[in-house]
Amino acid sequence: MLIFPVSSRLAALSPSETLVMSQKSNELKAQGIDVINLSVGEPDFFTPDFIKEAAEEAIVENYSFYSPVSGYLSLRSAIVDKLKRENQLEYKPEQIVCSNGAKQSVCNVIFSIINPGDEVIIPAPYWVSYIEMVKLAEGKSVIVTAGIEQNFKITPHQLEAAITPQTKAFILCSPSNPSGSVYSKEELKDLAGVLAKYPNIIIISDEIYEHINYIGKHESIAQFESIRDRVAIVNGVSKAYAMTGWRLGWVAVPQWIASACNKLQGQYTSGPNSIAQKAAEAAYNGPQDCVKIMCEAFERRRNLMVKLCNEIQGFKVNEPQGAFYLFPDCSYYIGKSFNGKKIGNSADLAMYLLEEGHVAAVGGMAFGAPNCIRFSYATSDEQLVEAMKRVKEALTNLIS
Repeated sequence: MLIFPVSSRLAALSPSETLVMSQKSNELKAQGIDVINLSVGEPDFFTPDFIKEAAEEAIVENYSFYSPVSGYLSLRSAIVDKLKRENQLEYKPEQIVCSNGAKQSVCNVIFSIINPGDEVIIPAPYWVSYIEMVKLAEGKSVIVTAGIEQNFKITPHQLEAAITPQTKAFILCSPSNPSGSVYSKEELKDLAGVLAKYPNIIIISDEIYEHINYIGKHESIAQFESIRDRVAIVNGVSKAYAMTGWRLGWVAVPQWIASACNKLQGQYTSGPNSIAQKAAEAAYNGPQDCVKIMCEAFERRRNLMVKLCNEIQGFKVNEPQGAFYLFPDCSYYIGKSFNGKKIGNSADLAMYLLEEGHVAAVGGMAFGAPNCIRFSYATSDEQLVEAMKRVKEALTNLIS
């Protein structure tokens, strides 16, 4: 059988490390091995009943036809209301484009604004897909690194030092995947002050973890008037409402970007799932108690994970203020070995923990932080206790 080479753009693309580790975890489980999967960013809660009921009603009412490419007007209006109610931001329904998950929403914006050679500033640690999306758009990622000593948050000076005449976009994720760090209003104001001096830069603000926030009200960089007309807010229902599989994300953007995203999406996916849209509409219009309950559970788990990781020799741990990840510095273990096999980097360490400790995590190399490792604590307290017990035991077997 003839095998033809794939396109050069696909050949240059790296697989998602989080999905790779999750797949390896599932393969071991299929062999009967008890693996605790802390690699995926997925709430372990079920979608709230009132949202599921709205989906069932939509099926009965025959929402089974193509929706508008940007989503039903009723959903986009609900998102506009949410932005005004929760974020004090004014948008019109035509500035909202709903997509098949926030991942597509980010990609839509990048593909709509980036030309070959354009530079995109991305703080590290970063979500794994940002780099690959920029690569697909033939842009150039400019990485600005912030380590654990600065709580994984870049400074205004670092941002400005990275800006060149070729800079087209800046991607910010707060609360952050993978670090859980949250930029304060004052920190965002300082970053906005830098960006205000460069009117050609588009700010992509990934706020998908908005409601998993342990320090109070979420702050969006779009609140600052000096840059508001250049901010693309990305959000969705996956994390806040335990709706990862429903695949419903959205952007709130300047009209010209909305038109571009609508044009692009119209050619390769059209509108998102009709039933998921009606479920998301109910999520935004319905009671928000479920969001608070889940956030409180994540905060309890955060506290537990910080405590457990602080008990592991060699881990450097900060206290994340949002999302559901812990991102300890594990450089103490880089260079150690087990049965003659050397741990050369954090990806090796993640694989070691999977094979020897039967705990799936993701090495920080995939996030632009090679000395760190990401644990998701979106699972039960009991599972977290057992997982970190296994991690601690496995690490004691590594020798210098």
